[in-house]
Amino acid sequence: MHIGLVGGVGVAATVVYYQRLTAAVAAMDGPPLDLTISHGDIQTLIRNVQAGAKRPQAEVFAAQVARLKAAGADVAAVTSLGGHFCFDELAAISPLPLISAVTPVDSALGARGIRRVGLLGTRVVMDSRLYGQLKATVPVVLDDEIEELGQTYQDIAVAGHCTTGQRSALVDAGQRMIDELGADAVLLAGTDLNLAFDDADPGYTVIDALDVHVDVLARLATGRLTLDAVAVGGGL
Repeated sequence: MHIGLVGGVGVAATVVYYQRLTAAVAAMDGPPLDLTISHGDIQTLIRNVQAGAKRPQAEVFAAQVARLKAAGADVAAVTSLGGHFCFDELAAISPLPLISAVTPVDSALGARGIRRVGLLGTRVVMDSRLYGQLKATVPVVLDDEIEELGQTYQDIAVAGHCTTGQRSALVDAGQRMIDELGADAVLLAGTDLNLAFDDADPGYTVIDALDVHVDVLARLATGRLTLDAVAVGGGL
């Protein structure tokens, strides 16, 4: 199956999707990965997220999906959990089936027996508790620090790299969700958070939503999973 990625939001996350998806497909010893990436503008996404402009951003994404379809892609995925704020609006106009990065996370957390999970990501992701889509586990956040942590994450996503201070702030926030809010694990609910956590050993369980999404995409790409078995939207 030809996978289409709506990328560029941000660039670092897109690169990690590319790296991990190619590695996952290679590990499955299946056919060569058929992949196309469409580059998007992170500043446009940020403005629309801040304005709650779901339909305008969905139209931007839909234009990217149309280009992916023209390139031969069978399905599309948005490489930004923050970008999923307009997933329903995009699904309504998408010319390709959309593979959500949010839906598989709940199943993955439930399968691991995670009862309470701390969330790190954009302000909207944290404030909405990952769009209210976690049913198998209870999401917790540092409510008084949502704005500050969300801005830190946004700065990392735009820059494409993480400073020592930013890394310390995020790792510490995760620890406090474990210690003070009773979280069993911390979910990296932002696809650029690997920049802060990949080389860190925080001393607590970290689950990267990006890895969950990549696993689904890799199994679709290699034929180990069919669209019938995945919750999808779109596909006009």
